Amino acid sequence: MENKFIVSLSPHVHSGDSVRKNMYGVLIALVPAFIMSLVYFGLGALIVTATSVAACVFFEWAIVKFLMKKDTCTVCDGSAIITGVLLAFNLPSNLPLWIIIIGALFAIGVGKMSFGGLGNNPFNPALLGRVFLLLSFPVQMTTWPVVGQLTTYADATTGATPLALMSQALHGDVAALQQIPTAWELFIGNNGGSLGEVSAVALLLGLAYMLWKKIISWHIPVSIILTVLVFTYILHMADPAKYACGLTHLFTGGLMLGAIFMATDYATSPMTHKGMLIYGVCIGLLTVVIRVFGAYPEGMSFAILIMNAFTPLINTYCKPKRFGEVAKKK
Repeated sequence: MENKFIVSLSPHVHSGDSVRKNMYGVLIALVPAFIMSLVYFGLGALIVTATSVAACVFFEWAIVKFLMKKDTCTVCDGSAIITGVLLAFNLPSNLPLWIIIIGALFAIGVGKMSFGGLGNNPFNPALLGRVFLLLSFPVQMTTWPVVGQLTTYADATTGATPLALMSQALHGDVAALQQIPTAWELFIGNNGGSLGEVSAVALLLGLAYMLWKKIISWHIPVSIILTVLVFTYILHMADPAKYACGLTHLFTGGLMLGAIFMATDYATSPMTHKGMLIYGVCIGLLTVVIRVFGAYPEGMSFAILIMNAFTPLINTYCKPKRFGEVAKKK
């Protein structure tokens, strides 16, 4: 019998940990952000998250059982739960339940299972679900409840987010930047927006946990954060009345959530450290370009999905040196 060298699909885990263990490690890292969403949005955060997770788990189970006709239980690996949580974290806390269910169906059915399941998907499923809902239901997806309404849901009072105020400043409203909360308030979470993007400190706690457990490496989140800081501070120094400072950009919108939990997705990000740095820098640059010059106030989701498409190309040109390879003489 001849021996075969079998290479499995991503995600590739290089330690003794299993994919399932790492998936549940990511869920633990998301706990601080979930707690802060409950603190600021109350019942709405719980309803949206529970609905999204339940719908994602159900649709993955149903597709595997009835369409793919497999007996394996893929929902037990935790990836469907993560998709549900991350999708919920990209939604407003007053979004109607039927819209959440549609987003979960698109995320799991189109973004993940249509490509064959975990490891085969070229794009982040949660982000695909979020962008699909944003394009399909723009009014509901951009109606943001004001923080502090713990017992309301569908009838929550809404208001402008810091990203919306930054967009107004770019279009000539010179007083808009003055209405944005301070960097400290943004850091702890005193601002409107999606569930998982309101508290930078909670997201950084999750990053610290994943780095400690070696679930991810620092290359992608750090390269994104530094790139955004550099380019936004250059713009701010050029025209402080029009462009917000780097910390305001960093602590608003889905930048921290995307940099820490979505751009680092095993299946859709590069495998080498050099590739990760290129990937992260491009995501940071695209995010700033879309925020400042694009039609949408937020650019993180689009930037990550665009670079997901370039991941195979980055992997092709950023290969590690083969073990035992001898350099060719010129």
